[in-house]
Amino acid sequence: MKQYKLISAVFLTMLFVSVLGCTASPQKESTGEYFDDSYITTKVKTAILNEPGLKSSEINVETFKGAVQLSGFVNSQSDIDRAIAVARSVKGVKSVKNDMRLK
Repeated sequence: MKQYKLISAVFLTMLFVSVLGCTASPQKESTGEYFDDSYITTKVKTAILNEPGLKSSEINVETFKGAVQLSGFVNSQSDIDRAIAVARSVKGVKSVKNDMRLK
């Protein structure tokens, strides 16, 4: 009987720890959020790549909990505005932070 209780306690502890490992905190994403953000990042990069006139190789995209950050160097303010508009148009984007700089 003692062995059964010990095995049950170990199992419940492992289950509890594994569930906590998949939860989110303000500084850390859950597993699901990580995959959602990876998907959003890919969609934003693709949208920028398909936008004529934007040099996508010079625009970096990062996403954390749906907030997209654009960084890099572009030729004009209109390129910045266009990249922000493209990023905002992607489904799942909650906000866009601009860290792009003019060359």
